[in-house]
Amino acid sequence: MPKQKPVQPFPVPYESPGPYLVEYPYEYHFIINEPNKCEQQKPFLVLMVPVAPHNRVHRDIVRSTWGGVSLVLGKIVSLFFLLGRNNGEGEEQLQEQLLQESKEHQDLIQSNFLDCYKNLTIKTMVMLEWVDSHCSNASYVMKIDSDMFLNVPNLLNMLINAPKTNYMTGRVATRAPVVRDPHSKWHLPVEFFPCPHFPRYALGLAYVLSLDLPKKLVEASRYIKALYIEDVYLGMCMDYLGVTPADPPDEDYFHNVPVGYSRCAYSRLIATTTFERVNSVKVWNHFKKTDPYCK
Repeated sequence: MPKQKPVQPFPVPYESPGPYLVEYPYEYHFIINEPNKCEQQKPFLVLMVPVAPHNRVHRDIVRSTWGGVSLVLGKIVSLFFLLGRNNGEGEEQLQEQLLQESKEHQDLIQSNFLDCYKNLTIKTMVMLEWVDSHCSNASYVMKIDSDMFLNVPNLLNMLINAPKTNYMTGRVATRAPVVRDPHSKWHLPVEFFPCPHFPRYALGLAYVLSLDLPKKLVEASRYIKALYIEDVYLGMCMDYLGVTPADPPDEDYFHNVPVGYSRCAYSRLIATTTFERVNSVKVWNHFKKTDPYCK
């Protein structure tokens, strides 16, 4: 009998040619999963943190800071990290480490798309698929980058009074110009996006969705070519649905430019990018002290 070819542990999905589109929709599969955790925990809010497979340091920092907050104002918060697969030298060893980390923390969700910057749109859409399939009993989901600071109580305070359906908020860009400079990281030629401005969209660093939207956005994605700029692409899907991302109740809630740390300043915001060399654990430990925030 002829020898069978060895089965590839991580089948490589087909990627669209060219630099501006990604392969979505596509039948991606989960390598590491926590399919029952939301059903068990019954969270009000799900935090989804996209992070590279090798970036254990960022995951541990999030776990020991704002991601470790699981009960706020009587509401349960669940944390998950979303990963693609690594490709290259040391892949098998890294995968073993991820399996061990998953056993330790039960918070890793890994799919078999290639984890790279260009595939952030795939990562976002797979996140929405997963949330819709496994956390539909929650009220809201927040996608937030691992290098952010998150004030969870302020976020919960906002969401308790927020709309329950067709709701998306964050740092919302309005009439953002399409970048035509071919040397730019976010370049889009006219043939891929003829309009001079993008529809309203929430910047990808941190945004919140009501739990009815993931299913609707995944459905909308079937009719819109998947651009590699993930937050713009979600804005295009929202536009297709006729749903407008909402400005937050306070314009200072979400910051895409780092806010210098002080307990007073951080007590007023929800999420901000941070300076690269900031010790996030030290900041968090100082922030959660019981002293008055603003003296």
